[in-house]
Amino acid sequence: MLRVTRRKALLMGAAAGTGALLAPQAARATERSADPVAAIERAAHRLRSTDPGGSTEDLRALGRMVGGASVVGLGEATHGSHEFFTMKERVFRYLVEEKGFTTFSQEVSWTTGLRFDAFVRGGAGNARDLVHRELAKKPWDTEEYVHLLAWMRAYNDKHPERELRFLGNDLNSPEQGIELFDGVRDYVRAHEPDLAAQLDGLYAPLRNLTDGAAYLGLPLAEREALAKRAHEAYGLLKERRPGKRSAAYELALQHARSIAQTGDGFALSFDTDENARAAMRYRDRIMAENTAWALRHTGGKVLLSAHNAHVAYESYDPRYPKMQGAFLRDRLGERYVSIGFTFDRGGLLAMSEDSREWRPRSEGPATPGMNEYTLDKVRHDDYFVDMRTAPPAARRWLDRARTTRSIGNTYPDGPYRIRLAASHDILVHLHEITPAHRQSP
Repeated sequence: MLRVTRRKALLMGAAAGTGALLAPQAARATERSADPVAAIERAAHRLRSTDPGGSTEDLRALGRMVGGASVVGLGEATHGSHEFFTMKERVFRYLVEEKGFTTFSQEVSWTTGLRFDAFVRGGAGNARDLVHRELAKKPWDTEEYVHLLAWMRAYNDKHPERELRFLGNDLNSPEQGIELFDGVRDYVRAHEPDLAAQLDGLYAPLRNLTDGAAYLGLPLAEREALAKRAHEAYGLLKERRPGKRSAAYELALQHARSIAQTGDGFALSFDTDENARAAMRYRDRIMAENTAWALRHTGGKVLLSAHNAHVAYESYDPRYPKMQGAFLRDRLGERYVSIGFTFDRGGLLAMSEDSREWRPRSEGPATPGMNEYTLDKVRHDDYFVDMRTAPPAARRWLDRARTTRSIGNTYPDGPYRIRLAASHDILVHLHEITPAHRQSP
């Protein structure tokens, strides 16, 4: 979406006399060097558009910032805004075409990811029905998400030698897991038939639990016993790693790992704040592990799509002690790069505490004291900046905690006090956002 840049500052002194223009240069230089807006502006790169397609010349600077990273985490300041979705597709296209990326990873279940992956690689069905069936209760049941999957499939049709892949890196729910049990069973019967009966026995009570609420209603000791069975099955298969690399084996082992992750997740207790934090930490850890699996086994680099909070290095919410981005930095070092979003004003879709329906919400302009208030004074409507290499005044300002918008599924949410430079490597700021386009039932 092309925009005409706003005039954020008046041209001063056009009619002033010569004497008015001869203020001491040292004083002006000192004032400018301490001004965060001026400092950020010197490092900012204007975005031509947030929509995919067309020239990507304005993203070349972003490509240099990404450098040789193998995984790029691309966040979103809300779960329900058009521009965050379309910008993700735009950046993914650029990374595919210019930086060798091949996998789009999303915080959806491993099983949903398998179904999306099959579709973009030429499987049956259509993107609209698939997205609605898989994500009807999620933030991403949108026209924008359908557009992304359709583009990935069209790309694969034209480039069969270099297929794009889709990864769901989140926990599976019991309702979705049957095909994982079948995937492990099929591999074992074909390659390790002596394990088949033992694995079937271990998995039998887990296969029968296809209702998440009923699963969580079981006594904790019973849920822990189920998790133990899942890990025992995973361990048996792990011990049978073939001598030569086998894609079929690695996929079956990841199915078994996903079953064990679900078992662990449903064996966690939320009865205290400490236990709830441990559960949230576990979820972010396994999302990082699954993303790293894709990096090892799909043959290309990974764009990780999630909320700002999940791709970040630093948590601002005590309910989330360590984020996926921090786990990935521990694992990959500088091969992981985090990109966060901010916005000044606009619309989004979100649920409320008393309704699960996604409805339009509105946020007015940022107010003094907010990170977004100062960021929006930069002369560009939409821009990005590398916070690692910005001028000192910009880095000092970006490293202080200030009120910042961060909205998840439910509205209202936040704002929170966030240190932007400690949370991400690169920041994308948008002047105005609009609600995403929810698919009709």
